[in-house]
Amino acid sequence: MRIAQGPVRGVDEGAVLSFKNIPYAAPPTGDLRWRAPRPAPRWTDVRDAAAYGDDCIQSRPMWDDTQTRLPVSEDCLTLNIWTPKAHTGGPAPVIVWIHGGGFVMGSGSQPIFDGARLAARGAVVVTFNYRLGRFGFFAHPALTAEAGAEPTGNYGLMDQVAALKWVHDNIAALGGDPNRVTLMGQSAGGGSVLQLMNIPQARGLFHRAIVQSGGGRDQWPTLQAADGARSAESVGVAFAASQNLRDATVADLRAIPADKVKGRLDLLTPEKDTYSGPMIDGRLVASQVMDAFARGAQADVPMVIGATDMELGVIPALFRGMLADRTIADVGVSRDALMAVYGDRDRLNANMPSELTFIEPARRLAALDSAKDRPVWLYSFRYVPEAKRRDTAGAGHATDVPFSFDTLGRMKGDFTEADQRIADTMADYWIAFARDGRPDAADRPAWPRYEVRSDRVLLIENQGVRAGALPQVERLDALTRLRDAQASGR
Repeated sequence: MRIAQGPVRGVDEGAVLSFKNIPYAAPPTGDLRWRAPRPAPRWTDVRDAAAYGDDCIQSRPMWDDTQTRLPVSEDCLTLNIWTPKAHTGGPAPVIVWIHGGGFVMGSGSQPIFDGARLAARGAVVVTFNYRLGRFGFFAHPALTAEAGAEPTGNYGLMDQVAALKWVHDNIAALGGDPNRVTLMGQSAGGGSVLQLMNIPQARGLFHRAIVQSGGGRDQWPTLQAADGARSAESVGVAFAASQNLRDATVADLRAIPADKVKGRLDLLTPEKDTYSGPMIDGRLVASQVMDAFARGAQADVPMVIGATDMELGVIPALFRGMLADRTIADVGVSRDALMAVYGDRDRLNANMPSELTFIEPARRLAALDSAKDRPVWLYSFRYVPEAKRRDTAGAGHATDVPFSFDTLGRMKGDFTEADQRIADTMADYWIAFARDGRPDAADRPAWPRYEVRSDRVLLIENQGVRAGALPQVERLDALTRLRDAQASGR
């Protein structure tokens, strides 16, 4: 197989061919650390694409057994492709997956993201790595000055745009249709999809969007702030100072050892004093997601969006109060106002973090999309595998991912025929959406397009799959009023 960079040799996996560790940009090392991605290298000999490349540098906590154990390095901007061997009816639709992990963890090589079973249904599946943590999201006045009119700070998002451009330019050679690209992501990956819908540089590079637990009301810091307020740059200056660098030059910053740049960042160790995460830089990212959707500024593409029913409510009861306190502090909504919504502390602690962070934003974004007469479908994933129902009341964060990829076999634990039927159903919906721009899967329950008036969503439940109403609509309506009033300053 030949792509623009040179010939590649993949692996025959039965119904599909796979190609792994294909560079989509130059290694962001040395003088290219903290720069926009540069063009990928070329080669003349056949490149062996049988094995995954390195993951991007990150801390790997032992509690997350979904992560890979591949080496990590700064040379990590690669992607992986699965393409069906049988192409009937012309080029196949393309699904480009953006992994989650809070912008500090994860990779496109995690076992549950194996694209073979989706590809066997008739789509080309692409996963990729993007820079994480301070390698991917870091601002400093010296870097801003160096960038000039170019975007700065959001290097991980720049990588995502570069991966989409690579797909646009190369996917036809691998059997895919560059005019039917579905961008799909979960958690931070879902949040990335939402922002890419508002990034001018990504327009025309994808044509449908699937957002799984992507939030939507996150308040990213600005690159710069007046009057000494916290900004991405001020956080970057604080990190440089922690490395004994004051008035640092770009050379000083790029000389910081990679292990120091990495720090201890993971989902439980945010290092907020010296790590900003993604930011509103004014050039790539111009506004918060909800603001853009309220203006109708997002890309006019069909969208599937949703969340699990117990995103964060599956944590042990002992820690729920601490999580609720942190959510309230992060969001800045009055505890008294939230207590009026939930009625008592236990109900607030159990449900508020999930609903405020993931479920309400998904429903609100669907409503805003629908108000602009844009095609959108809303879902609630509420399915718990049969072996876990005795101990688990609902579906936690990311538990929908192996169902949508149909990769239950890559997970620990025993799964039943009933579990597999849900995976088959979800994968069929996702493939139908990628193919046609509508999740109309043959022999599956009808999934109505979302409208505020009917407020019908797809409920993926232990009892099966059906269209219906979310059970907590009154609470969600109240949360929407609170968040909208907060955003408008009322």
